[in-house]
Amino acid sequence: MAEELFGDEIFTLTDEEGNENQFELLGSHEMNGRTYLALVPLEDNEEGDYVILKVENDINNEEILVTIDDDEEFDMIANIFDNELFDEIDYDEDQK
Repeated sequence: MAEELFGDEIFTLTDEEGNENQFELLGSHEMNGRTYLALVPLEDNEEGDYVILKVENDINNEEILVTIDDDEEFDMIANIFDNELFDEIDYDEDQK
């Protein structure tokens, strides 16, 4: 199970073009000694998409968030987050 789901932690991330975007933490998960975060954009997210980033340390040993370049690694962690995040939603509850 994800260590933290639907938190209220906000991240401001800067893209390659220097644009800042805000994301809310949906959950975190550790796999193979690495930490991954599922983040949802605070704006313009009508489709309900979320991004998954990996936590790494830079040359100053500070934590940074990076994209996952390895397709197999990404697919594995994406499946875990999909199962955990969507299991938290009880779709039958809306039917009552």
